[in-house]
Amino acid sequence: MEKVLLDKVQKRLKKLPVHIVRNLQRWALQVESLGIAEVRKISGYHDEPLTGKRTGQRSVRLSKSYRAFYVELDDHNIKLIRVEEINKHEY
Repeated sequence: MEKVLLDKVQKRLKKLPVHIVRNLQRWALQVESLGIAEVRKISGYHDEPLTGKRTGQRSVRLSKSYRAFYVELDDHNIKLIRVEEINKHEY
């Protein structure tokens, strides 16, 4: 990953509450070890496809308020997951 991009990601993660970063890390580790198809079955994440301007993206809940938006990419028969955004959903 480019250093500039990595620096941006780290800067954004520092602005998030620690428990949200930990939940994101837990989700990412589960995706890595179990695969995205199995992690989608875990009801607590409420993994769902999105519509409208976010068509093609999916979201998972990291807490009641925070969601991570991601896309699935194929790279020579390898599934890649790219987190596009993490934000606080206002209710």
